[in-house]
Order: sequence, then structure tokens, then C-alpha cells
Amino acid sequence: MNTQAATAATPRAPIASSFAAPALANDDAGKLLLRVAIGVLVLLHGIFKLSAGVGFIGGMLAKAGLPGGLAYLVYVGEIVAPLLLIAGFWTRAAAAVIVVNMLFAFGLVHMGDLFALTKQGGWALELQGLYLFGALAVVLLGAGRFSVGGTSGRWN
Repeated sequence: MNTQAATAATPRAPIASSFAAPALANDDAGKLLLRVAIGVLVLLHGIFKLSAGVGFIGGMLAKAGLPGGLAYLVYVGEIVAPLLLIAGFWTRAAAAVIVVNMLFAFGLVHMGDLFALTKQGGWALELQGLYLFGALAVVLLGAGRFSVGGTSGRWN
């Protein structure tokens, strides 16, 4: 039997499998980067609201027929949830809270700009869109292994 025939009959692993191990490490690093970026950016808005108060939000809630006291929930969505997101603890739930927070922001504050573009051609709500869709991505992806909660657990 010649060696070429024996070699040709031996099954080979696909080329992509040799890249699988680094891809998994990069996957967790990407989840960490996304979690921290979204968490820090949303947290900065929450820190501002700690000093400025939530009167503006309470007024808009009242105008929409909702109790103004709900405005204090913005602290959960912009302080507590981002801190949990950064740490990677109860990550999916924290990201879901940010998604809900951003949906309220879109509904109460930004509906007039929903289909607007800037003078440079970008979406007028690109920052808010980044928060919303970045947090939604974290809900779908989870925390990854570089987190307090690790990869185990229902909410990570």
C-alpha cells in the first residue's frame, strides 16, 4: 500500500478547529470589554443624576401619567445595574435593567429624535442606541469567565 493513499484516507480536522482555543479566550475578553464599557458609560450618567437629582425625570413621568416617584428607579438603572454589570455579578439581570431603563428614556425623552439624523449623517440617538443595544447584547451573551459570578449561574 502506498503512503499517499493511506494519508488521503486519514480524516483531517477542519482548519477552523485550530483557531477554536484562542477564540474562546477572546470571546471572554470581548464580553468583559463590552460589560465594562457599557457599565462605565451608563454609570457616569447615574453619577450625574445623583448630584442633579431626578426632578426632571419625575416631571416627565407625571406628564406621561405615571407616578413621579418612579423617577427614583433611575438610580437602580444607572447606578446599581452598571456596578453589577462591571463586576459581572447577576450580569444578565443587570443588563436587562439597563435595557428597560433605556426603553423608558427613549419613550419619555427621545421619541422626537427616533428617526432624526445629525448634520454629519449619524443617528441623533446613537449614544442612547449604544447603551440600549450594548446592554441587550450582554443580556444575550452573559458575563463570560472574567467576572465575579463566573460562567456558572443562571444570571451570568
